[in-house]
Amino acid sequence: MDKQNGACALKGIVTNTDAALVVGASGGIGSAVLQCYLQDTRFAHVIAVSRGPCPGDFSRHHERLHWLRSDYSEASIASITHALAGKGIALRSIVISNGILHNGDLQPEKALEKVSGDAMATVFAANVIVPALWVSHLARLLQRSARCNIAVLSARVGSISDNRLGGWYSYRTAKAALNMFLQTAAIEYARRAPGVKLVAFHPGTTDTALSRPFQKGVAEGKLFAPAFVAQRFLCLLQGLEPDGKLSFLDWDGKTVPW
Repeated sequence: MDKQNGACALKGIVTNTDAALVVGASGGIGSAVLQCYLQDTRFAHVIAVSRGPCPGDFSRHHERLHWLRSDYSEASIASITHALAGKGIALRSIVISNGILHNGDLQPEKALEKVSGDAMATVFAANVIVPALWVSHLARLLQRSARCNIAVLSARVGSISDNRLGGWYSYRTAKAALNMFLQTAAIEYARRAPGVKLVAFHPGTTDTALSRPFQKGVAEGKLFAPAFVAQRFLCLLQGLEPDGKLSFLDWDGKTVPW
């Protein structure tokens, strides 16, 4: 985190007020979730974390919105969570939406011969390591929380029992690893922060840059707008109670098999 940027962005936060946090706020789903949070008056503050600067679209919400820039290194994540702890705010809802499926040099593998160590490391870094570091560093901050939801974007392709098509080796494996990490973290959170509920969320095929090259075969009515997914996502979170367990749920509130 840029310390000067972070210090400025957190000015004006009032101690002991309810807040929401969006990590990956510049992405398609993250941005839509951020919009929903900013429309929800239950949150006195909405904290956004992204690699880039705050878009002009959000400038009118500047009094409640606090935009932090991060390179998603462990040092940056630790710095942000430490700064939030110092402000004494009450985080009530957290969405971690980081992830990668493809980029200019990276495509989902259709055959074993396409598996690359470098590509797999890139996919794991974004889909497993970054969310895992956030969940890890948030634990101490949330240990006295009366109630908070932490929702992390997973995917149905991370389900081992649901895998009937094969392919997409790195992405499937990364999401399965993410689910295992969250399941393990939920056990520890149940002891250390029993007011926290963890959720692995499958958003369905959402019309974002991540899915755009693969939308051709999507059934009619199954390609969702980011705003629709965000609304379903947050509505689902409101109905969940802390129970010491990880829930793996889709956009329709149905349990996804492990």
